[in-house]
Amino acid sequence: MPRRAVPSALRKFLRGEATGGILLMAAAALAMIVANGPLATAYFATLHAYLGPLSVQHWINDGLMALFFLVVGLEIKREFLDGHLSSWADRSLPMIAAAGGMALPAFVYLIVAGGEPGLVRGWAIPAATDIAFAIGVLTLLGPRAPTSLKLFLATVAIVDDMGAVAIIALAYTAKINLVALAAAGGILLVMYALNRARIFALWPYLLLAAALWLAVLLSGVHATIAGVLAALAVPLRKTPAAPDAADSPLHRLEHKLHPLVAFLIVPLFGFANAGVTLDGVGPADLLDPLPLGIMLGLFLGKQLGIFASLRLAVALRLGVRPAGASWLQVYGVALLCGIGFTMSLFIGGLAFADPKLVDEVKIGVLAGSILSALTGFLLLRIAPLREPCRPES
Repeated sequence: MPRRAVPSALRKFLRGEATGGILLMAAAALAMIVANGPLATAYFATLHAYLGPLSVQHWINDGLMALFFLVVGLEIKREFLDGHLSSWADRSLPMIAAAGGMALPAFVYLIVAGGEPGLVRGWAIPAATDIAFAIGVLTLLGPRAPTSLKLFLATVAIVDDMGAVAIIALAYTAKINLVALAAAGGILLVMYALNRARIFALWPYLLLAAALWLAVLLSGVHATIAGVLAALAVPLRKTPAAPDAADSPLHRLEHKLHPLVAFLIVPLFGFANAGVTLDGVGPADLLDPLPLGIMLGLFLGKQLGIFASLRLAVALRLGVRPAGASWLQVYGVALLCGIGFTMSLFIGGLAFADPKLVDEVKIGVLAGSILSALTGFLLLRIAPLREPCRPES
């Protein structure tokens, strides 16, 4: 059977994530400059200013980021039904790698910071991978990064996103408003009924998705979860071995939203959340339990969890190494998975309310992500492009 062609959505996804990742790096750097310059007071005052019921930062984190999670949900659904995760053979290796890459960072964090009762809530902060940032770094390597590695990184990160969404829903939900939750469930049932009735117009789903977001916000579950739930109700027309169907609602919505999310929303989130005042902060502050646990979780936990899981899975013949890539290159990608920027900052904001702890989260996330990015880039830069042909092991 001939190998299926790569769906055009994934090609555009990779190109968009690469450019978006570079913009995200620039936005994060700009946030650090502004937060430590003469505009610092205006920067923080703007973020904390209220527009209606929410602050500017909350509108970004709870409102605009719901669109980010909507795109994540669309990507997950497309890949599971009609893409690179559409069969168990395709899913096994990314799932195993993502599981190892989420469990070990959490374990490392708890070893370092878990002794402080107030810090236990941050166990999930180093468990996530920032796909835009990671693919952005990988793209800077040009032809030194085989396409198979980019596809592997994308699929691992998509599965990783699924885990992060589940963690946010289950571990970071406070009080539940049962009436609002029931309303959210009712709206979701209507959306699935429209799907079953083969209603392919997008506007009913978008209107109901907005209502779902409000209901979830009022329910106590984090509002961004509404984005993923809404995405799962959007109809998909399968297009095996062919470009995306123009009459597929999911494909149309994904193509329309992805540039907005990659080029505006995620960089804006980075700018609004990466700024931390470094006055009085020195290298010794990285040794505090919270930033140290996050940094080591991202840098050590991610690389070891993903690479060890992959080696074991391949040894047990549960999957095969990405085509055309050496184990050294695969290890370099495992290092890049330690870039946890967007999701890690997002989860850190849910885990802690104390501004001091939130700043420590930012320091740990920035340190771990930068360390992972630099070492992964350098390793892939010096890794041989090819290795001698030999049996897979």
